[in-house]
Amino acid sequence: MMDEDSRYEAVRSRDARFDGEFFFAVATTGIYCRPSCPAVTPKRRNVRFFATAAAAQGSGFRACRRCRPDAVPGSAEWNVRADVVGRAMRLIGDGVVDREGVTGLAERLGYSARQVQRQLTGELGAGPVALARAQRAHTARVLVQTTELPITEIAFASGFASVRQFNDTIRDVYASTPSELRAAAPRTGRRAATPTAGIPLRLAHRGPYQAGAVFDLLAGEAVAGVEEVRGARGRRTYRRTLRLPHGTGIVAVDERAGAARSASGAHPGGWLDARLHLTDPRDLTTAVGRLRRLFDLDADPYAVDERLGGDDRLAPLVAARPGLRSPGAADPEELAVRALVGRAEAERLVRQYGKALDAPCGSLTRLFPEPAVLAEAEPDGTLGALTAALADGAVHLDPGVDRDEAEAALLAVPGMDAGTVAVIRTRALGDPDVAPPGPGVPDSWRPWRSYALQHLRVARKWDRS
Repeated sequence: MMDEDSRYEAVRSRDARFDGEFFFAVATTGIYCRPSCPAVTPKRRNVRFFATAAAAQGSGFRACRRCRPDAVPGSAEWNVRADVVGRAMRLIGDGVVDREGVTGLAERLGYSARQVQRQLTGELGAGPVALARAQRAHTARVLVQTTELPITEIAFASGFASVRQFNDTIRDVYASTPSELRAAAPRTGRRAATPTAGIPLRLAHRGPYQAGAVFDLLAGEAVAGVEEVRGARGRRTYRRTLRLPHGTGIVAVDERAGAARSASGAHPGGWLDARLHLTDPRDLTTAVGRLRRLFDLDADPYAVDERLGGDDRLAPLVAARPGLRSPGAADPEELAVRALVGRAEAERLVRQYGKALDAPCGSLTRLFPEPAVLAEAEPDGTLGALTAALADGAVHLDPGVDRDEAEAALLAVPGMDAGTVAVIRTRALGDPDVAPPGPGVPDSWRPWRSYALQHLRVARKWDRS
């Protein structure tokens, strides 16, 4: 944890490593910024610090138009933490408050709505409604400034219940109307959203990003009918189908070379270009959240590389591949089934039980079958036991689940082995600190053992090639 003096030093040095980890606001201007904002550093006495953009907005500060603090990746802390606040932040990022309200969020966490409100406000300076509102405002601003989508469509795609609520929020957060935000954005690079092109977005990440290793993994495990990876290495595109709360989607993400180092030697971060085809635009927030988890875009590569780079065995691997990620899953329940049965069997399940898309797109023709469908169609063995447990709620794998409880529930499924459960915990639950059963994974790699093992896997693959 950083004290306020350390945070101010990060602001003075414009240290991009802390973008998204905290925000600072200037009392004399009414503006809040990311730590790396290029504007003149304010005097210490005029600066206030906030854990979230929502807290800064709730205190009456507007987002800086120069550094766009709301555009930074989310704090990696929420993926690491297993407490109620961390779990709540993962669920809010998945759009649960927009879909189910604060009551639904609290029920998923196993607490009362009042307890959740108190814990989030006490630690983050903002409750679940304010946090969800800030997320909606960010999504809306990105769409307003980078696409040609009609303003009305953007309002509902961002999760707002009405156009009036959308307009009021944009004015409160950005001190501009949606039309003024669009007019102020450069037309160069603005991309049209069409039925064929989908909704174009940039998925930001902090620091270096080893896209090649992530796309190698996705290509090696792609399930025909549901996923595909096409293109030459370095310019590949990953595409897949998604089952979403309000409909279905087809998403595409492009491989992109890592950002160049700045003059100081730091990586400023970058983004992956994505396109989303959704049958219902209300699923935008959820789809983006799932892609961010799949590609591990909210990780803090600086913290990971600093810890693992101090280990004699891992140091050369970290130096060779700074910013290596530990990919997650676009659909946790699907990942659990695939981890159990393997790629070939997963493709058979898709062919036999996967629901056909109303509008297939090339080789993407089906959704991965739901657990309830598989539990009824193939009730025997470990597959039947796992899918039945997923279908009836004995096993929960949503982003806000208690990971220890989920692991215990998985191990209680007849036939499930500890190695498969470790894969599910790493990928489906996004746990950054998982070691497979057995010796050989030192505690000194904590809390990033998932990343350490990913370094070893990637290095072995390259050695074999």
